[in-house]
Amino acid sequence: MAHTGPKLRVGFVLMPKFTLTAFSTFVDVLRLAADEGDLSRPIACAWEVMSPQRRPVRSSCGIDIQPSSDFVDPKTFDYLVIVGGLLHGAPGIPPEIARYLRNAAQAGVTLVGVCTGSFVLCRLGLMTDRKCCVSWYHYRDFLEEFSDLVPIADRLYVIDRDRITCSGGAGVADLAARLVSDRLGQAQAYKALHILLVERPRSGDTAQPAPSLAATKDDHLVSRALLLMEQNLMEPLAIHDLAEALSLSVRQLERHFRNHLGESPQESYMALRLKHARWMLEHSGLPAVLIAAELGFSDSSHFGRSFKARYGMTPAQFRRGRRDGDVKPESRPSPGAYDGDNVDRRVFDQDFVSGA
Repeated sequence: MAHTGPKLRVGFVLMPKFTLTAFSTFVDVLRLAADEGDLSRPIACAWEVMSPQRRPVRSSCGIDIQPSSDFVDPKTFDYLVIVGGLLHGAPGIPPEIARYLRNAAQAGVTLVGVCTGSFVLCRLGLMTDRKCCVSWYHYRDFLEEFSDLVPIADRLYVIDRDRITCSGGAGVADLAARLVSDRLGQAQAYKALHILLVERPRSGDTAQPAPSLAATKDDHLVSRALLLMEQNLMEPLAIHDLAEALSLSVRQLERHFRNHLGESPQESYMALRLKHARWMLEHSGLPAVLIAAELGFSDSSHFGRSFKARYGMTPAQFRRGRRDGDVKPESRPSPGAYDGDNVDRRVFDQDFVSGA
């Protein structure tokens, strides 16, 4: 689309209780790419923040944003960005926003869903036959709501024709830089990221820093329990607290896991932590002692014993083997796949008895 002014024009639609970081990160990349120096003039890029009757929109952290305009013709934008936020406890999609986004899609405008903005697009039926990127954190929520769609939870963002979806977080900066690069050139994108102290942009197929590792089973309670485990890796929940959060007794929770996964909740929890540890050893330069701390182990020795019991080598041996090519990279589980490796149950039991 040709414009007489800025080469990149972006419209923002903020959902109630939207994620402020996703919005501000995207705008700041545009701002820094739009001008030379530090004057923030919208010369090469321009953006509009819209809401019905310019009503303020409250973010999930309680800060209100005052939009710059009511809804304008979507065809004036190269991209229309929908910034999502809280999935639970937030109002539904306002009818005015639903109509506007459907009209924009019909006009052929590229729609961009960031954070849970992808859920908005799916709820409006605007992601049919298109790939949809979601955060690993919301992977299970997506499957529960959209059983006929297949989410991608192992990439930062996905571009599928006139739909772009982004997992959120720091990946928003990478996506914004990609759009800047496409329209203004790579130099402008790099300049914006360098000012934000980001060394270089990551591509869309870069792995999300914390991939979803657990199974998706047809047992809703097991699914919710695994999600709670994923969300509490650094400070693992006690099993009785996990059961209480699901309104179950410990015995009921254990029975669900035995029936659907063939193992105890403790074993599943440890499997998640160790699989995530292996991923971190492959994809980060963090020393094993910090990985152990991030995953809630009592000390690095305990982490080393547990890792060796599962993978047959210490973390140091694994990392050395990966560097030398002696250990093949682990095929990352497809979303919904569960790795039921045999493990040393005594290590599991020791871990949870000690409260690590």
